[in-house]
This record gives sequence, C-alpha cells and structure tokens, in this order.
Amino acid sequence: MKICTFIDTMNDCIGKVCSLSILLLCFIVVYEVVRRYVFNSPTIYAFELTVMIFGFHFMLNAAYTLKDDSHVAIDIVHNLFSFKIKIVIDLISYLLFFFPFVTIIFYKSSMFAYVSWAELEKAGSVWSPPVYYIKTVIPITMFLLLLQGISNIIKKLTILIKG
Repeated sequence: MKICTFIDTMNDCIGKVCSLSILLLCFIVVYEVVRRYVFNSPTIYAFELTVMIFGFHFMLNAAYTLKDDSHVAIDIVHNLFSFKIKIVIDLISYLLFFFPFVTIIFYKSSMFAYVSWAELEKAGSVWSPPVYYIKTVIPITMFLLLLQGISNIIKKLTILIKG
C-alpha cells in the first residue's frame, strides 16, 4: 500500500499545483479583455496562450480527478448492485477499457510529442509559439493516469479481498 500512498500523494500534489494555472488563465483573459475593449489594442497571442494553459490545466489534473473519483460517470446501472459487485465491475472496467485506452494514448502521444520535439514544431499562426512542450503534456498525463489506475486497482483489490 506504500506504492498507492506514493502515487496518490504525487497526483494530489501535481493536481493542486497545476490547479493554480487557472489563475494565470484568468489573468490573461482579463488582460486581453481590457486591452481589446478599453484600449482597442488586442494582442496576437492571448487566444493561443489561453488554449495552451487550459490544455495544460485540464490534462494534468486528470489523474488528480481520477484519484478523487470525480470524473463524470453514469451510475444508473452501477448503483443497482451491492458494494462488492460494484468493485468487481470497476475492476473489470479498468482492465477492459481504462488500461487499454490509456496505454494506447500514451504510446501514440509519445510518438506525437517525439516528432514535435524533433521538428521543434511551432503553431501555424502569426504569433507562432513553440508547441512541442505542450504536446509533451499528453503522454505525461497518460503516464500519471496509468499510475493512478494501478493505485486504484490495488486499493479496490485490497477492499475486495480484505472486506
């Protein structure tokens, strides 16, 4: 269970730190609105920057959200079963759906980020910021999700076995 504590703590810290990016996002949006409507001088970078920051915020908080079991779920059928059956359904779901999906996305996004870094890819806009670092967030997110999924599986198996 030490591994679960380590993974949970790590994702908790990452989630809380990355949650602060929303403050930066709010600042940039307010700054852009003031420049655009008060000074009639919009920036060329605000839209892309807000998309990148929100992507960073959204992605790196995924494992934190999974840790707290806060992802959107349809529990209509799930709630019809007993506690132990729910755990069995969760375990099967992790093995059949979660792990294959996250593993494939991790592999594909790693290749995606690798090519982007190799080309030092930039956005095709007037501002033209580098995008390789933001594309790296995808495989990092999938890796953190894999770790959190392993932690959740271990905890569910422990509950199922020990009662």
